Amino acid sequence: MLKKITFLVLFCLTGLARAEGGYETVTPAQPVQNPDKIEVIEFFWYGCPHCYSLEPSMAAWLKTKPDNVEFIRQPAVFSELWGKHAKAFFTAEALGVVEKVHADFFDAIQNKRQKLTSEDELAKFFAAHGVKDDDFRAAYNSFMVDAKMRQAETMGARYGITGVPAIIVNGKYRVTASTAKSQENMIAVTNQLIQQEAQTK
Repeated sequence: MLKKITFLVLFCLTGLARAEGGYETVTPAQPVQNPDKIEVIEFFWYGCPHCYSLEPSMAAWLKTKPDNVEFIRQPAVFSELWGKHAKAFFTAEALGVVEKVHADFFDAIQNKRQKLTSEDELAKFFAAHGVKDDDFRAAYNSFMVDAKMRQAETMGARYGITGVPAIIVNGKYRVTASTAKSQENMIAVTNQLIQQEAQTK
């Protein structure tokens, strides 16, 4: 168990490679969902303490992000445990309650040490946030959530993600605490890349 926990913590740390300019290029570049916007994807895991510590900065950035930016939260799936938490996120997304539960889910796992891996545990968590049991279970077991899970299992490889948190800008650039030299600098590098991409449109 100790080895497994150690592996997860190490894997939670972002990749070791350092890059000039604070980022690495995604090869090949990936298509974006909306070509009219600059896409920013945040890869995360609720069980990652580094993702949790980045969350306040991400929340603050979201309040001031440019109108031309399309932001996407993307739970990474690198193990069965990560998959269970990713399914919780996609269920929240299907129910339209991500903004209501996202920070609390982080808090429940990081601070309250709740597992939140079984359907019944998650049903209670969502119920505490105003979601009816039947509505939760319908979304949790829906085709849409299942499809999102299958897609998420391939996303890390597509973007060259080796750990979280990681930010992808416009399908072209990968920003991590390692490439940006610090977690605090990840937002600054992301903003620079957004400006760079805006000038090319």
